[in-house]
Amino acid sequence: MVDTSLYAAFVVAAVALCLTPGPDMMFIVAMGGRGGPGTGVMAAVGVATGALTHAIAATLGLSALFTALPALYHVLRWAGAAYLLYLAVKAFRDRGETGEGTAVVGPGRLRAFWQGVLTNLLNPKVILFNIAFLPQFVDPSLGHPMMQLLVLGITLVLIGLAVDASVGLLSGRLANLLRRSRRVARGLNLFSGTVFTGLALRLIAVPK
Repeated sequence: MVDTSLYAAFVVAAVALCLTPGPDMMFIVAMGGRGGPGTGVMAAVGVATGALTHAIAATLGLSALFTALPALYHVLRWAGAAYLLYLAVKAFRDRGETGEGTAVVGPGRLRAFWQGVLTNLLNPKVILFNIAFLPQFVDPSLGHPMMQLLVLGITLVLIGLAVDASVGLLSGRLANLLRRSRRVARGLNLFSGTVFTGLALRLIAVPK
């Protein structure tokens, strides 16, 4: 179903891409910094869920709507930026107050999961990336191009999840060590808010 040499090349390229810091990784670092290792990992799982949805959409051809309806791209882009700014405001307003010697964490794990899902789904650049990247590793002569795209998409999601979950875990553990100080906890929330703001501006400033 999948050409082994093409698949091997795809895995190498996917690992390199996933190890390169990008918006999803920065989002996960910020979430781990606010809520601890469990929150960071759940944010990574949420991002992976959104990425899997994008991969399935690309397989079914739904992503082609963005080339036919450019306005849809911009609507989704602005919605994603607005959501990131909403997360930034929440982070800036979190003063990292303490209780019984421990700083109160930011978002819960379930909320971090859904925020990861929405952040990824509302990024139209992920859809365009799937359209441009995945077909390069499909061999039409083998038949079943949709299944080939699905295998590649799932592989990319699993590699990304392994990398992002590790990043979320490490950032959360480091944050837990630092969060014993109320001042540091407040600083972590300011850092998270700054990251969310930067991601929103990046989404707005770089149009299709």
